[in-house]
Amino acid sequence: MTAPAATAAISEKRPSVVQKLWPPTPRSVSRARRLLAEHLVAWGLSHVLDEAELILSELVTNAITHARPPYGRLIATRFERLADGVRIEVHDAGEGKPELRDAGAEEESGRGLGLVDALTRGMWGVGDRDGPGKVVWAVCTAPGDGVCP
Repeated sequence: MTAPAATAAISEKRPSVVQKLWPPTPRSVSRARRLLAEHLVAWGLSHVLDEAELILSELVTNAITHARPPYGRLIATRFERLADGVRIEVHDAGEGKPELRDAGAEEESGRGLGLVDALTRGMWGVGDRDGPGKVVWAVCTAPGDGVCP
C-alpha cells in the first residue's frame, strides 16, 4: 500500500483533466477504463473506481453502438478530477441524444443509462460540444456525498 505522502506526491504530478481520443471500436472501452483507473488511483480516488469504470464503460459503449459516427470520426473521453470524485465525459459526433428509458424484462439492451442514473443519483446529462455531436457526462463522487453509493 502506498503511503499517504507518496500518494499525494503522485497525484500532484497528474493533471487534473485528462483527455484522449479513441477509435469507435469495442476495444476502446477497456482501454478507456484502464486510463481512468490509472488516474483515479494516482489522484487518490480509488474509492470511486468500480463505479466510475462502470459508468465510463456504459457511456463509451453507447457512443460506439448508437452514435455511428462517420468514418474517421473518433470518440473522446475527458476525465476531470473533483475534490471528492471525477466528472466523466464522452464526446462523439453522433446527432442523436441518449434518453433514459425503462427496458422491458425481455429486452436485451436499454438498461445502460438506467445504471448510470442509479450510480450517479441523477448527476448526468447530455450537452452540446464544439463541432458536430454531443457530450454525455456523469459525476461520480465519494459515497458519503450521496453519489456513487
